[in-house]
Amino acid sequence: MSAVEERMVTLDEADIRLDRWFRRHFPGLTQGAIEKLCRTGQIRVQGKRSEASTRLQPGQTIRVPPPAQAAAEGPVDRAPKPLDARTVKDLARMVIYRDDWVIAIDKPPGLATQGGPGITKHLDGMLDGLRFGAPDRPRLVHRLDRDTSGVLLLARTPGIAAKLSAAFRGRTVKKTYWAVVNGLPVPMAGRIELPLARTQGLGGARSSIAHPSDPDAVKATTEYETIDHAGRKFSWLGLYPHTGRTHQLRVHCAAIGNPILGDVAYGGESGMETVNGRLHLHARALVLPHPAGGELSVSAPLPAHMAETFQQLGFVAPTPETARWKE
Repeated sequence: MSAVEERMVTLDEADIRLDRWFRRHFPGLTQGAIEKLCRTGQIRVQGKRSEASTRLQPGQTIRVPPPAQAAAEGPVDRAPKPLDARTVKDLARMVIYRDDWVIAIDKPPGLATQGGPGITKHLDGMLDGLRFGAPDRPRLVHRLDRDTSGVLLLARTPGIAAKLSAAFRGRTVKKTYWAVVNGLPVPMAGRIELPLARTQGLGGARSSIAHPSDPDAVKATTEYETIDHAGRKFSWLGLYPHTGRTHQLRVHCAAIGNPILGDVAYGGESGMETVNGRLHLHARALVLPHPAGGELSVSAPLPAHMAETFQQLGFVAPTPETARWKE
């Protein structure tokens, strides 16, 4: 029988449930078997007994017992459904940068990055359409909320995925987001350092401001600046997260009294007829160490609904720069 194995949670696996992590890596393992291994303490996270519903964080270690390893070779049909020609063309149109190591796409709002309850269509299930002849399926190295648009980075091999995940964990990646928010922040630029905790609401998992003494609190830091504003009713913010917590920017904007337009979950009613309830949060740019050396800079244009709002409010967004790799 195989020895016990220790595996580390990668960045693109942040916040997924422990049982889903096992089903992803060991497809022959049933839900009942996972729950039994958790109850008996054979599966552990950071050396501690954990429930199947435990949410994982990057860098955590998972104890994988021999029964789970054996299940990896179980008779399970994991062949992905073939993608139709239209989907493949749509994916190709999202690509804003590609080389032998990475792919950057402009993710449209409304497309989930990964699956979850009630989500049947997601980018993770369509990555075979972005192989471009490579033997390996591209891998996600970070995520965007379903309704957030903009730059999303993919690694073209498992080794590159590990390097890029380490860069995101080590905070050597500079992330720029644009948001249209209600009101005018006071002060107009600053730093938000408010810890967050995961909560469970009627609409699913959410984040909220946590007391620093809360054992479930995690550090969350966001810098912001007001790029332009329409009186005191609406503002265009540049958001620069130093940490990557779930819904961090949305919660932080709401916490300072300036929720993001269209973000009904966190108090961002629009007050504008044309918003139609759409979230006004866009991952504008990434600047990061290229896995082959040098620096990669990628930016994405505004999605249509945000471009329309910008026009209405008189905001003028510069044309995104062409993606650059400085070796």
